[in-house]
Amino acid sequence: MTSNIVLSNQEFNVVGGRPIRHDGADKVTGRARYSADITLPGLLHAKIVRSPHPHARIKSIDATRALALPGVKAVVTGADLPQPTGKLMDQGEGAMINPKFLSNNILATDKALYKGHAVAAVAATSLHIAEEAASLIDVDYEVLPFVVDVLDSMKPDAPVLHERLFNATDANVRPGGLRSEDDATKSSNIANHFVFESGDIEKGFKEADVIVEREYRSQSVHQGYIEPHSATALWGEDGNLTLWCSSQGHFNVRDQTATILGIPIATIKVVPMEIGGGFGGKTLIYLEPVAALLAKKSGKPVKVAMSRADVFEASGPTSGGSYRVKIGATKDGKITAADATLIYEAGAFPGSPVNPGCQCIFAPYIIENGRIEGYDIVLNKPKTAASRAPGAPAAAFAAETVIDEIAEKLGMDSLELRLINGAKEGSRRITGPVNPKIGFLETLEAAKDHDHYSAPL
Repeated sequence: MTSNIVLSNQEFNVVGGRPIRHDGADKVTGRARYSADITLPGLLHAKIVRSPHPHARIKSIDATRALALPGVKAVVTGADLPQPTGKLMDQGEGAMINPKFLSNNILATDKALYKGHAVAAVAATSLHIAEEAASLIDVDYEVLPFVVDVLDSMKPDAPVLHERLFNATDANVRPGGLRSEDDATKSSNIANHFVFESGDIEKGFKEADVIVEREYRSQSVHQGYIEPHSATALWGEDGNLTLWCSSQGHFNVRDQTATILGIPIATIKVVPMEIGGGFGGKTLIYLEPVAALLAKKSGKPVKVAMSRADVFEASGPTSGGSYRVKIGATKDGKITAADATLIYEAGAFPGSPVNPGCQCIFAPYIIENGRIEGYDIVLNKPKTAASRAPGAPAAAFAAETVIDEIAEKLGMDSLELRLINGAKEGSRRITGPVNPKIGFLETLEAAKDHDHYSAPL
């Protein structure tokens, strides 16, 4: 296969250049200010109380001893948050969030759903006093069975995280995946289940000369940004709220905070500080509403920051999951059928990037007969967040590894196999979209024609 595309590696406007980093001087000289660097007159420091149990019903929270400690100015719990509706909202990175679930992740109400789940917070005149006060808040837990494996969570006898969450494939489907209190539909940890299909998959596999089917597992992996989450809140005399925080989108922080607090967007100003890494993990809010509630109660500005342990226990990693891929091809390398089942961890609340994973897995190829099945599963782990092409890397790894194995069985160069089946402008994916100009074949040819590809190792 040849291409008419002419590639030049001689001159580029950006690639190979040395552009000025406009934030570089401040960062290397220490002048750059991050979210934890904010200081304000009368600033209070906050500490969050986190559940030591992966699954427990919160029977009561008693802050009497904490409030009696000198220097303590305010305590808040999930009861202080107005509970928003379950109407979905766009959080960016192709993901949707349920405001009620987001609120319950920020401060638990009825149940703690993972080790590290925030259940209360205290503000005091120093961080040391806040830490001592946090240890004096008495939480009465009813410890419940838990599940942390994605396949175990799907079993009929698995501990159920959300009694009102049901399998979306059940007959009594309702918007948002929630059932009414008098609904007899069985509760489930399967938050979403869907299938994309194209062509005749059985016929496609019958036409194949070689079939490879493999299963893979991956674990949840944190983005590992250097800077922990931190937020400072100040209520002005005009009743408006100002927030200083680290984020990958301050308008997103404003919108989510307004929804969780039940206040107009126009009354919030978010000041984005320098960001010490995010990689998708700073598209959600964790601390901003807590700092705002404490500041409102105390009448003082409040700063709350995560420790490194807090970051790992209570902020979203990327999804782990289970992936099954089956692909068939003829002797000349033509893919005749492809089938995949992707099961993604959502963490304690629905909303894994399983849909982007399904959109990605077979997208590079023209496949007439295909099927892609996706599951979004809740389990007793921190709510997942975006991470560098959310949902795509694990799905791509599973599919491309099988493609490589097919090439080996056929004795064919792996790039040649991809060129034979490569998607191009106008081809339709199994999931529906028709490709615009994508340049995939040209990229494959450039890689194959490069001296490094044919050079001995």
